[in-house]
Amino acid sequence: MCRHIAWLGEAEPLGDILVKPVHGLLRQSWAPRHQRYGTVNADGFGVGWYAEGDPAPARYRRAGPIWADLSFADLARVVRSRAVLAAVRDATAPGADGEAAAAPFAADRWLFSHNGALTGWPVSAASQAASLPVVELLAMESRCDSALVWALVLHRLREGDGAGQALADTVLDLAAAAPGSRLNLLLTDGPSITATAWGDTLWYLAEPGRRTVVASEPYDDDPRWHRVPDRTLLEATRTDVLLTPLKEPPA
Repeated sequence: MCRHIAWLGEAEPLGDILVKPVHGLLRQSWAPRHQRYGTVNADGFGVGWYAEGDPAPARYRRAGPIWADLSFADLARVVRSRAVLAAVRDATAPGADGEAAAAPFAADRWLFSHNGALTGWPVSAASQAASLPVVELLAMESRCDSALVWALVLHRLREGDGAGQALADTVLDLAAAAPGSRLNLLLTDGPSITATAWGDTLWYLAEPGRRTVVASEPYDDDPRWHRVPDRTLLEATRTDVLLTPLKEPPA
């Protein structure tokens, strides 16, 4: 349904991470190599990044395809960051909510993306939505399934859960409420990346001390890319990557 990427390393122009690689996110918007569902990601895109000394991320999002946005091409050439999260979107419901439904979603110091779909949306997610305080439901940026997934994750983060626990518990609860859902989640706070592989592809490339990249698919043919097994939680920093299996919820 989407392609997304999170990157940690020395300060690089956004274009070197998202545009220049031969199979980078720009190309994945029309020619993904490993996407299991959908073929073109033209229903919006977004990129979030952190400026030096500022823990709150900036975002640039649009409702149209990334390849058609000339302003982004110029921005990507000059903006540099040590931490980036970006996504291109193939909407579950085409046209729904426009730019507001494009990842990354953001709050506090966090950036978030969801690659996948909730089966039976929105009925299947009613029980999960009901678990949120009304004020948090009203604060959702859009009515799409990804916005609800983000609201559930953010609620757990603000209640004190660590990033890994927040993502794992959200995935397991949603998988129980809506079996067959695809729940590849991607989260960063700048120093770290947390992700899940649940129903679609996820890869990582780690060069300790230089860069850590977690993405739906490799952006080049470097043999050091590793595929993350399905039903796995990934937790990474600039120096380390930890993989933890996630158990299927009981039937």
